[in-house]
Amino acid sequence: MPEVKAQDQDFELHIRTSFGKQSFMRAIGAELSLVSPGEVGIVLPFREDLLQQHGFLHGAVIAAVVDSACGYAARSLMPHGTTVMTVEYKVNFLAPAAGDELVARGRVLRSGRKLSVCYGEAVARAAGQEKLVAVLMATMIPITDRPLSA
Repeated sequence: MPEVKAQDQDFELHIRTSFGKQSFMRAIGAELSLVSPGEVGIVLPFREDLLQQHGFLHGAVIAAVVDSACGYAARSLMPHGTTVMTVEYKVNFLAPAAGDELVARGRVLRSGRKLSVCYGEAVARAAGQEKLVAVLMATMIPITDRPLSA
């Protein structure tokens, strides 16, 4: 992958500030683990209240965390005053998610003026071992930072 450069010198501060405002990520206990140009990582400890009926981390939670990682990866390459929103994503669940924590990694494949395409993956980490449990392809659209109308 070619080297990517952030257009906003304060991108990391802006991403960390924005992530801190996400009440859903806060509610499920997700935390940023990596913020670099074109790549973002999020870690989520497994909790009983996030599991589905078979005892695995719920797919909706997995998708939400990977989607956020991809969105922030795309945001890291945007100019100051620009953020992104998800246009669409497709997720493939490869294995049940069991372990100690979920690690989501989002990476920009192409950053454009109108759309950015990202790849994300989720691994379940248990006893220091990682198992790939989901992959996600996402398309993001840049928006200027302004209040959204209803």
